[in-house]
Amino acid sequence: MIDNNHLKGERVILRDMEEQDWRAVHAYASQSIVCQYQPWGPNSKKESQDFVKQVILEAANFPRSRFVFAVMDMDRLIGAGEINIRDFTNRQGEIGYIIHPDYWAKGYATEVAKLLVEFGFSTLNLHRIFATCDPRNLGSAKVLGKIGMTYEGRIRQNLLLKDGWRDSLLFSI
Repeated sequence: MIDNNHLKGERVILRDMEEQDWRAVHAYASQSIVCQYQPWGPNSKKESQDFVKQVILEAANFPRSRFVFAVMDMDRLIGAGEINIRDFTNRQGEIGYIIHPDYWAKGYATEVAKLLVEFGFSTLNLHRIFATCDPRNLGSAKVLGKIGMTYEGRIRQNLLLKDGWRDSLLFSI
């Protein structure tokens, strides 16, 4: 449900990032296990601060193409969810999510991904939403399947990580 710029799920609320959120973001973004399949991280304090500042700046863009939400469980920030409009003309968006490892395998990523897809279709009026994940990230692939996305295929060597090129699995709805 969307209410006062918040997306409300059963256990989480997604809200716009605020400047003080950088500490909670840093609590997960500084961990190597969290960013092992990503081209960024582990973050320094400055990188976490810069990320939050950039997200806040982009929230003021019009038209807005990037929506990054703090994932709140009660009063604790436990992750981030993001939807990017990749093509305004063809109404395509991409979702992503990251959850603090203390909350892994408890359904939080699935709930966040569902809220992002609902927001993309109902509020942003998107026609197609996609997501990618590293083939080694079995948890993320499982989340994308659980929310009704269809596996479309493997994109070969499309993302450069510290240890070389990585493939991505493509899912869409």
